[in-house]
Amino acid sequence: MPLALLHARYQLLETVRIPVAIFGSAFFPAAAMLFFVVPFAGDDPTGATYATAAMVTFAVMSANIFQYGVGVAEDRDKPWDSYTRTLPAGPAPRFAGRILAGLALTYVSMIPVVVIAAVATAARVTPVQFLLGAGAVAVISVPFTLLGLAIGYSLPSKAAIVAAQLIFFPLAFGGGLLSGPDSAPGFIKAIAPYLPTRGAVEVVWAAVTDWRPSALSLVMLGVWIVVLAGIAGWAYRRDEGRRFT
Repeated sequence: MPLALLHARYQLLETVRIPVAIFGSAFFPAAAMLFFVVPFAGDDPTGATYATAAMVTFAVMSANIFQYGVGVAEDRDKPWDSYTRTLPAGPAPRFAGRILAGLALTYVSMIPVVVIAAVATAARVTPVQFLLGAGAVAVISVPFTLLGLAIGYSLPSKAAIVAAQLIFFPLAFGGGLLSGPDSAPGFIKAIAPYLPTRGAVEVVWAAVTDWRPSALSLVMLGVWIVVLAGIAGWAYRRDEGRRFT
């Protein structure tokens, strides 16, 4: 664990040295809150709470897909990355440190969304719901972390940026993050349960409201986690093999 914390500290310092990386993860969810949630659902306590939870999921997606997808791809180009792979500690502390740093930055990226919801909307949650929501964020980070790792270890940095952008917005729209739980267009309702974003947002909705998640959405979220873990593991092993053969 101390080695994992050391790697996490290194990752955080690297990110803090380029503040725009943190700003980028927080900007899109905060902008969506200001331009869509506040004017259209801000006065409705129920609607604002659901919309805020959706924007929190949006922030989790943004932070993890871009941080891991682009960050890992860029790190692979650095000599330091190849050197750390030769150390006797193995890859586990480095992976754990990256995950811890990513989770910390995920919570940071959520701060503008939560602040906007608190001061500019009628969204309200109890202290227990707030804590449950914070825990749900850690849970739903898993599939998007794995997706980012799969992108980062599969593609060079320039291609990873494009892939992350092409994947991010269709997942957000298709999962119904930009519409209410029951107000999405028909084609969105048809495809949403099969996307990881829908299962993720339903987990957050269940934590902060009385929403009952769809069994299909939760099952598919689990399927996506297994599939993405397999792809990320395969991409890492392939990259490892290319470096040392």
